Amino acid sequence: MKKALIVWGGWDGHEPEQIADIFAGILRENRFDVEVSGTLEAYADAEKLLGLDLIVPVWTMGEISKEQAANVSAAVQNGTGLAGCHGGMCDSFRNNVDWQFMTGGQWVAHPGNDGVHYKVEIRPGSSPLTEGIEDFFVDTEQYYLHVDPAVEVLATTRFPVVDGPHRLNKSVDMPVVWTKRWGVGRVYYNSLGHHADVVELPPVKELMTRGLLWAAEGKRRALELQAAGALSAAGAGAYTGMGDSQ
Repeated sequence: MKKALIVWGGWDGHEPEQIADIFAGILRENRFDVEVSGTLEAYADAEKLLGLDLIVPVWTMGEISKEQAANVSAAVQNGTGLAGCHGGMCDSFRNNVDWQFMTGGQWVAHPGNDGVHYKVEIRPGSSPLTEGIEDFFVDTEQYYLHVDPAVEVLATTRFPVVDGPHRLNKSVDMPVVWTKRWGVGRVYYNSLGHHADVVELPPVKELMTRGLLWAAEGKRRALELQAAGALSAAGAGAYTGMGDSQ
C-alpha cells in the first residue's frame, strides 16, 4: 500500500483543512495509507519522508525551517512524489527559494482577486495526465506566477483578463498545471484551488486526482532505477542518467 503525507495549515482563507480532507479522500479511495498533519513538524523526520510515496503540501504563507525544507527536498530527490495546488504549494514559503525551486513556481499576483471568469486551456496531447479533459471555464482567482522554464506545462490561462499595470504588456499564456522532476522525484502543481469548492469542480478534481497518483508512482520508478544500478542507495546525487520517460 502506498503511503502519503498531507500537511495543512497557514492562511485559513485558503480553507487548508477542507482541501486536505478532499485530497485525503481521493488518496484513500485509491488505496493509500494517508497521514494528515496540521503541523510543519511533520517534515522534521527525514527518514520517514524518504519512505513515503507522496507528500501533499496544503500550506500558505508560512515559514519553514531550512532543515524541514531540506528534508522534503531530499525525499523528493530520492523518488517521493510532491503534488499540490494553488497557494498551498506555490505560495507556501515566500522566504524559501529552495522550496520555490523544487515546486517550479511562486505566486506573485491574482489581478481582479476572487471571482474572475476565465478559461483554462488544456495543452493538446501534452501528457496522458490531461487526456480526455477539455478546456473549461472557472470563476475564481487567476494566478499569475513566476514559473521555472524547466516545467512541462499541461494547461494555461490567457492574461490579461482584467485591468491592471500588466495590461500594456503583450498577452501571455500563464501555466495553470505543470509537472517537473526534482532528482528522480515527480512534482505536480495545479494553480486552481482558492477554496475547497473550486477543488471539487469535476475537471479540477480529475486533474488533481491524476496528478496525485502520477506523482506517487514516481517512487516505484526510482526503486526500479536503483534495482537496475542506475540509482545508488545514496540517492539522486548518484543518478547515472538512465532515462525516465514514464
